[in-house]
Amino acid sequence: MEYQRKKKLTNFTIGLLFLSGGIEYAVILPTIWAYLQTLHAEPYFLGLGISAFSLTGLLTGPLFGHWSDRSQRTKAIILFANVFEIVGNFMYFMGVSKWLLLGSRLVAGIGTGAGASIFGYLTRSTTSQERATVFAAVMACRQVGLLIGPACNLFLRLCNFRLGPFEVNKFTSPGLFMCLLWILLQFVVAAMYYDLQPVPHPQRAALAVQEEEEREPLVQHDSGQEEPAEHRSYGGTIQGVPAEPPMGDESRYVPNGHLAEEEGGVKEKSPFQNFSAMREYLREEVVVLLTAQFITLFNQTALETMVTPITQRYLSFGELENSIMYFLCGIEVICGFFLVRCLSSRLPDRVILVLGLVICNVACIWCLLFLARPQGSFPVLLSELVVGVFLQVLGLPFVAVSQVSLFSKVTAERTQGFSQGLRRSVGGIATILGPLWAGGLTENLYVMLGVMMGLLSLLMVMVGLSYSYLVELPRSSVPGPSPEERRS
Repeated sequence: MEYQRKKKLTNFTIGLLFLSGGIEYAVILPTIWAYLQTLHAEPYFLGLGISAFSLTGLLTGPLFGHWSDRSQRTKAIILFANVFEIVGNFMYFMGVSKWLLLGSRLVAGIGTGAGASIFGYLTRSTTSQERATVFAAVMACRQVGLLIGPACNLFLRLCNFRLGPFEVNKFTSPGLFMCLLWILLQFVVAAMYYDLQPVPHPQRAALAVQEEEEREPLVQHDSGQEEPAEHRSYGGTIQGVPAEPPMGDESRYVPNGHLAEEEGGVKEKSPFQNFSAMREYLREEVVVLLTAQFITLFNQTALETMVTPITQRYLSFGELENSIMYFLCGIEVICGFFLVRCLSSRLPDRVILVLGLVICNVACIWCLLFLARPQGSFPVLLSELVVGVFLQVLGLPFVAVSQVSLFSKVTAERTQGFSQGLRRSVGGIATILGPLWAGGLTENLYVMLGVMMGLLSLLMVMVGLSYSYLVELPRSSVPGPSPEERRS
């Protein structure tokens, strides 16, 4: 079938995009500090360069996501975003000054905002049952890129020639390599990516029929006129409360309690046009999942920052040993994503989320007990480090996949691009603050790990209290807001 062929090509292209994102991270990161040193940059430029890439990504994610929500198209957005990747990596290759290098990471980071549009497309084109499986496969592609990146550096470090006025060496070659890779991907996206309108699934078709029924007047007077909204109740249980929109379609809800008309009627309001629409992101379950996104990424990046100084100080690890460690961690993460992909068809997302948080808590407790002040012989220290890193890496796929899948189910489907951009922005803030927090406390690991443990404990309490809400409820059973919320 032609539609299935185009869908497979589109999904394959999405996998290549996330693969390339992983390769870029693994190619640029190992050499950026030495590159900055050749440009006489101060030490703080390393943090600025890494944070700059995340900063512009978290700012552009919601914008690209909102664009895709309005247009229901992602191909043009991806092609546009990739231009920034191409320009940014070419600026990195030029290497004229430390400021140009910093600017190159700012420009390249803009291109990562297209990820929000892609996640929005994946949400619209999958059912809730298969969504976690698809997200796990996409995230695994990025992890494969993180493994391929170091292998690319093996031949990039051998480059030593001139290309016109520019010198190609082990520091500038990663920028040129990624620039050419993103140019190649432009042709792949143009030829193999299709803006497909999802074929309605049987589940969605049934919900659409139910939705039309719900739009009929709930109560009518004998004269045939519909009763005003303020005198009706949702499901006939609460008087004086306007009807709540169906779950997954909140974007059609307007503050006066009425549903917006379909196409041809009142135009749906975007989060930028009406602040009231932002109330969707203040619901309990949404706040919990955004908190999970922030805390898990904050802890992950903090531990990544902490591990290298620990291995150097207590185990005398060099570049080779650390590279092997990260390589093995990458393999474990990929295996973890495929494990979650198998479990997602058998277990609810919220169960997988709790399993991941339990593993993360155990890992943090282990690090507090054994890595905050390591003691013992080399084999003992190595064993303690291996167990701590193994547990931390094992819990990551469980939390990452489940919270992304759940977030797509508790937010409006029509605004998934903006919602996923908001989620990725929260994660971007965490990836900026995590290394800054850990980098300043490498000499006081009890404080660093203690705060991380406190954040995880807070998250466990929040998930426990909101556990019953972390599920995609039937659209017709979503309760309306309380009278207090209505008056606020």
